[in-house]
Amino acid sequence: MRRVFVVGVGMTRVGRRFDKGLGELAAEAIFRAIDDARGARPEALVVGNMMASSLFNQDNLGALVADYAGLRGVAAYHVEAACGSGGHAVVAGYSLVASGLYDVVLVVGVEKMCDYPTSVVTAALAQAADAEHELVYGISFPSLNALVMRLYMKTFGASREALAQWPVRMHEYGSRNPYAQLRFRISVDDVVRSPVIADPIRLLDSSPIGDGAAALVLASEDVARKLSDTPVEVAGVGMATDSVDLSSRMDLLDAPSVRLAAEKAYRMARVSPRDIDVAEVHDAFTVTGLLCLEALGFVERGKAWKEFADGRFGPGDKPSVNLSGGLKARGHPVGATGVYQVAEIAMQLRGDFPGVKAGSPSIGLAANFGGVATQTSVVVLRR
Repeated sequence: MRRVFVVGVGMTRVGRRFDKGLGELAAEAIFRAIDDARGARPEALVVGNMMASSLFNQDNLGALVADYAGLRGVAAYHVEAACGSGGHAVVAGYSLVASGLYDVVLVVGVEKMCDYPTSVVTAALAQAADAEHELVYGISFPSLNALVMRLYMKTFGASREALAQWPVRMHEYGSRNPYAQLRFRISVDDVVRSPVIADPIRLLDSSPIGDGAAALVLASEDVARKLSDTPVEVAGVGMATDSVDLSSRMDLLDAPSVRLAAEKAYRMARVSPRDIDVAEVHDAFTVTGLLCLEALGFVERGKAWKEFADGRFGPGDKPSVNLSGGLKARGHPVGATGVYQVAEIAMQLRGDFPGVKAGSPSIGLAANFGGVATQTSVVVLRR
């Protein structure tokens, strides 16, 4: 396979974007990515999105977004993998270049969630659960993750106050990220006193509902240097799945889709967890961030909560984690999140991320999943 490089990135600030429709929001990120790649003309477009069909009655997103972005005529299609749609779209775009089919491919993740009440959006998100065995009972993702968080606390002796350290730190990073949705600081007391969403998950354990789009220009080695002075290599990719329903899983505190996807990406990039300098992980809820750290091999099982509370994984640590503010504070426009993560890591490796910097990292990782770690993509990037 050919080597593939990120040569352009573009992001919108996550928030309530009532000023733009789905296609317009995607185009905003696309134009920024193309400008960053010296006006590169993509030959193909991959769109990551989860809920355009259920919220906006809109399918055919590949052609729709291409048209809004002035790319009529290019090959284009849509990738859906629940909240992991963005990361899976990146892998799809990578594959188009690595295979030799195209030299320049544009990947965009986009989601608009704020046009509807929380109850409607929550119901749409719940369609990523098992419709026959879970959704029929009125289950939602906050309640599914609450089951996991309660078991994690009981099994590993994690206190409510210790777990609150995760959102506190995410808000600290997010307050310094101009693209973040929640740009304010919070305290442990704020977290433990915030409204209960699904016990023990509270409001400030949860990522917010937001609109956003992020885009990447991917190019083959032959053209990458023409489009960027600081190309970032996509060194390894991996994907894996687990059961959609939780009741049939062997262990609720394991995340095999994350572990297996990471193993594939590490093997392809010829690195190990110890080599990762900076990472963006999927912290839709506090507990999912902790499970990601363990499944990625950054910390032993059951110890992520304590090591994080003790200050590990901060700027300059190995790895530095979620310096964007993560899904918790940067925001989680679900179909776009995985593209945001890869864009943020690419900027960290280039040295031009506008928020908290990791120092001088050489290798980064983005882990994005859909459902409760039902299907995961892991992307390893190298400066």
